[in-house]
Amino acid sequence: MSRRFLALAVAVTIGLTPLAGCGQDEPAKSNGKKAAEPATSPPLTAVPVGTTRAVGALPQGIVYDAKTDSLAVAVRDPYRLLVLDPTTLAPRRSVELPGKVRHLQVTTEGGTALVPTETADKIFEVDLATGRAQATDVERHPHDAAGTDTGDVLSGNEFSGSISVVRRGRVVHTFDDLRQPGGVLAAGDLAVAVDVGDYTVTTYDLDTEKRVARVPAGKGPTHGVLAGDGRIAVTDTRGDQVLLYTLDPLRQIGRLPLAGSPYGIAGDPTTKTVWVTLTAKNLLVGLDVSGTSPRVIASIATVRQPDTVAVSPGARTLWVTGTKDGVVQRITR
Repeated sequence: MSRRFLALAVAVTIGLTPLAGCGQDEPAKSNGKKAAEPATSPPLTAVPVGTTRAVGALPQGIVYDAKTDSLAVAVRDPYRLLVLDPTTLAPRRSVELPGKVRHLQVTTEGGTALVPTETADKIFEVDLATGRAQATDVERHPHDAAGTDTGDVLSGNEFSGSISVVRRGRVVHTFDDLRQPGGVLAAGDLAVAVDVGDYTVTTYDLDTEKRVARVPAGKGPTHGVLAGDGRIAVTDTRGDQVLLYTLDPLRQIGRLPLAGSPYGIAGDPTTKTVWVTLTAKNLLVGLDVSGTSPRVIASIATVRQPDTVAVSPGARTLWVTGTKDGVVQRITR
């Protein structure tokens, strides 16, 4: 228990386009459940707050790294990881990738982006300062990846129903009792999975390599983030709500109705805030999750199809991907 609940410096989640979201439900057919998808965003009715810059086709997956003061975003046609200046959004470097990416996180110590390439069945660890990349083969359709405080990498393999534990480029353990893992988190000695095909949240002890607990997660959860004080927040996209859980023990302690297909989610544990995109409304909402009743503290007009959001430590700056128009939006508070 000595490492439990160490906070990540930056937590981010990525949403998916309507045509390529968590709703690829191949593993979920046998239980009658279907993974939730983001809404197809309507045309803009308000001017997006802040500044925007074109970055490339279908940007999905964005994360800020404080160690290198870099912003990473995944784009397509061709598949690339772009490293941007977080202030100007100008490109610093481009890293070629062999397949589609929809989710990005950074390692706990910072400096390295974790890049799951779904269509290549590989996890890339990309040094954001140099662009050097190390690839590890994992199981089918890695959708999300998280770094642990010991330096391992967790790969959520959506179509294998598993989480791979990667250590120095080699898979050393596999948790294989999931149906369709979407979001994956690391919290101290716990691995956390949001199962989009079973509508549950599951925790595993990384020391004993055993499952700890499994609880329901609404009508169609997609992703989760650390929220501080040993808690996580989970978007229930189909249920139009955000759910708040403690991790020890794993149980739901709060919820907030949030109409508009909440999907992209980023957390800043230092301020106990969570930032959620409403894909049906082209909005970003900020939530105070310091208590058991999450409350809205901000509502911000975004670019169209805001499937991804990233936040800086202190929550002073946020970035949103406009998947529809191939842009990134920068917001300062």
